[in-house]
Amino acid sequence: FSVSVGVAGAQVQQEPRLETTEGIGINISCSHPNIQTSEMIYWYRQLPGRGPELFVSGHKGFKELPEKAGSLWVSSDRKSSALYLSRPRRGDSAVYYCALGD
Repeated sequence: FSVSVGVAGAQVQQEPRLETTEGIGINISCSHPNIQTSEMIYWYRQLPGRGPELFVSGHKGFKELPEKAGSLWVSSDRKSSALYLSRPRRGDSAVYYCALGD
């Protein structure tokens, strides 16, 4: 299945499209070089025919997402982040957005 990545404005940069096979882990990265100290990193997911929903948020470090079979990693300088889906299924085919906010 494929993972599309939405552009959430000039503050973040993402790959336009990624593909993987069901069950094969996928890393979705996001660059946000101008992030402010107070800003959180938000990852949203938009399933086909649905509105965007908050998938995970974080500020720094590494965060396990056991209920979503994945993890969120934020670089030490907070200028990039990555969402890892360890066992993606067809139901995970979606547009994934990263965004910044207070």
